Amino acid sequence: MTQYLLSVVVDPSVYDMTQEEAQPQYDATERFNDELKAEGAWVFAGGLGRIDEATTVDNTGADVVVKDGPYAETKECLGGFWIVAAPDLDAALKIAARASKVCEAKIEIRTFDGA
Repeated sequence: MTQYLLSVVVDPSVYDMTQEEAQPQYDATERFNDELKAEGAWVFAGGLGRIDEATTVDNTGADVVVKDGPYAETKECLGGFWIVAAPDLDAALKIAARASKVCEAKIEIRTFDGA
């Protein structure tokens, strides 16, 4: 089985939703996670904190540079992810389609090198 990273691509405004507004989506995501576990596709998943609370570390030059905020200014950001096991890309695409529906966001799929 190949492992795939399913990245949830969101508008940063999703972090401004109230708990009450977000709860139906949280509940749907929890049910989806349970389905993935039952199917044997679940490896790991998680949501990410606000993009404006990110810290970027750059040690590619002569000095280490630590910067508050994301690496790049973008209209969308990574809001969370799943790592799933699937026999092929077609199976991963089907899982991603379900994930997109559940979290109401675009999903980017990438394989893990050497997985």
